[in-house]
Amino acid sequence: MRDSEASTPPLALLLDVDGPIASPVTRTVTPGIIADLLALAAAGIPVIFNTGRSDAFIREQVMDPMIAAGMPAGLTVHAICEKGAVWFSYTAAGPGTVHVDDALAVPAAFGDDVRRLVAEDYAAHMFFDETKRAMVSVEQHVDVANADYRAEQALFDADAMDLMQRHGLGVVRLDRHVPDSDDAIDYRVDPTIISTDIESVRLGKDLGASRAVELLAAQGITPQAWRTVGDSRTDYAMADWLFHNDHPVKHVDVRPADGIPVKPYEVLTAADLGLGADVIHDDAGAAFLRHWRAALAG
Repeated sequence: MRDSEASTPPLALLLDVDGPIASPVTRTVTPGIIADLLALAAAGIPVIFNTGRSDAFIREQVMDPMIAAGMPAGLTVHAICEKGAVWFSYTAAGPGTVHVDDALAVPAAFGDDVRRLVAEDYAAHMFFDETKRAMVSVEQHVDVANADYRAEQALFDADAMDLMQRHGLGVVRLDRHVPDSDDAIDYRVDPTIISTDIESVRLGKDLGASRAVELLAAQGITPQAWRTVGDSRTDYAMADWLFHNDHPVKHVDVRPADGIPVKPYEVLTAADLGLGADVIHDDAGAAFLRHWRAALAG
């Protein structure tokens, strides 16, 4: 690929990880997805992960398999973790510096109390994620039925909200708002299908999109268009930010059963590839990666 083409690739991929790339059941990434990610990146398509996961998860489940599969020298992949609070880049030689925006971190004393809460009351269904640097997260044990976890999750989330109040921190969960003494809300309790993240309200997939554009710009790369991929309503914030900042974008929803909101950009699902409604999560993510890889090959 010529330098001019490398600096203005036809496409850049901004990918949520849980769901579209990693199975929400096994929490791992299939070899086929790893191979397609490598092929697309090697063909000059920027690949950026935009996830609530920690940098440790990305290293273990995405980076290490990509390197083991034969990541070409000179190729750089970016990972924006913890919804924009943490980011790093990696090559075939391994990870670079991990950057943390400490201003967006949850207070350590609150995290310590959540760790104790999980150990004392919820350890049978979930675990405290020790790899997070800015957020506080708990996650469903793989061997626990999701329905059982979701019932416990509702109780945990309520306890976490109460803990926030005892620490004097303003917090929101969905439509429940509990301001602090200054009538401010600085933190969010964000439940997903397999976890709960407790985080600064300034974090989000839109912050991740902003960081992605900055990381590519630092390399002298301006994509002609973007594809964002996610499995939840909050993932649309990636495409929202790109669209409102004049970047051509289409969003892929790999779990559209939640409902597709009206957007000013095109939203794609597995149905656009001729696949059935049962093709969701990483199966749908894999199908789109194969589709983009085939399109590049002509």
